[in-house]
Amino acid sequence: MTQSPYWNPRIETLPREQLEALQLAKLRTLCEWAQARSPWYRRSFAQGGFEPGQLRSLDDLRRIPLLTREQWMTSQDERPPYGELPTIAPETAIRVHTTSGTSGRTPLRALDSRKDWAWIAEMWAYGLWACGVRPSDTAYVAFGYGSFIGFWGLHYAMEKIGVLNVPGGAQTTEARVKQILSFDATVVASTPTYALRLAQEADQLGLDLRGSAVKRVILSGEPAGSIPETKALIEQQWGAKAYDTAGMTEVGTIVMFECEHQPGGAHIIEDHVLEESLDPETLEPAASGERAERVVTSFGRHAIPLIRYRTGDEISRVPGSRCGCGRTADIYAGGILGRVDDMKLVRGTNVYPRAIEGIVRAFPHVEEFQVRITREGLRDEIALLVETAPDHADAWPEVSSALRRELADAHEGLNFRVERAEAGALPRFELKAKRMVDLRDRPMGA
Repeated sequence: MTQSPYWNPRIETLPREQLEALQLAKLRTLCEWAQARSPWYRRSFAQGGFEPGQLRSLDDLRRIPLLTREQWMTSQDERPPYGELPTIAPETAIRVHTTSGTSGRTPLRALDSRKDWAWIAEMWAYGLWACGVRPSDTAYVAFGYGSFIGFWGLHYAMEKIGVLNVPGGAQTTEARVKQILSFDATVVASTPTYALRLAQEADQLGLDLRGSAVKRVILSGEPAGSIPETKALIEQQWGAKAYDTAGMTEVGTIVMFECEHQPGGAHIIEDHVLEESLDPETLEPAASGERAERVVTSFGRHAIPLIRYRTGDEISRVPGSRCGCGRTADIYAGGILGRVDDMKLVRGTNVYPRAIEGIVRAFPHVEEFQVRITREGLRDEIALLVETAPDHADAWPEVSSALRRELADAHEGLNFRVERAEAGALPRFELKAKRMVDLRDRPMGA
């Protein structure tokens, strides 16, 4: 019998009118729950003059006050360890996960009840099934399994689908590569950066990933998974299809995914999250297709509700855009485009990490790179440091010249210094990569 291409066939193909009615009903329920049980939301709603009964259509969503990461962190700092957002007592939760931290402050702590965690696994099941993962697969999860939420939800969704899971925590990259091959894994889950690192390690060990059983690489944790050049490089190195997914610790680890049609963007799981695209300066709704900040309301996180949360993610949404797969939810063109605060201004030119990576990953000789921004006197300078594969040393003059030219063409003539780094000198990343380093405000000697 032919299996459905959808994890939840009825919901994933709902007509738009019915989908929005479902969202409105869930929004009312969530706001009533938050007002009754969360000190933060009870105060925030009162200060904003909002009552859940005012929600008569989705247009009324903008009556609800926004929530920022800074507000959440401040609440947590003032009333440790979890702040005033939770609706449940910590002893009734079953899990806590953390973000990676900001400016030395305590990382955000997200509590989950048993019901919340079942919801997170369900969300991941939508995405994994759309990528073609099936019960007959063996999945290798190349993840450290710490308090960072990362691929925890994916692991539980694999179990829910019936996939044989191989957890790859607390091991060297060499050991993980060997396990992928020895278990005949058909699916591998990792960050885009680590997928490239695994492939480099396999080459150094003389192991053939391209000829392995791996057919799908599930990417998450970084916007790089939606960069065509990065994805193409991963697919070339693995001999497998790569699929982008995206989420965040605060919201619930996955909120969008690519399907097997790969429509040039990511499907939003709109029956589980309510997404807005707002101008980050004016906080007014962005025009169709305009780059904007993603603001999300998470229907399934009840221990710590997230209502109109400013994610800082930069996206482009075209309402009504559809995919040949038949799913009726909207698509974010290009997935997560980056972070609103990732852009750097260098000598009057906007510089985005995503744009740089898109250029660099088109050069197969490059193994790792880093962007450094410095201030020399009154002038800003930007440098691209590059590690090349050992067997391509002779190509460096040609590669460096081409990189300088393409970077300048993409950045209004801005001159990048392109410098060769020693093998192994640049940082390697298992989880979220940070390849742009701004040293302009660093104290002397730091």
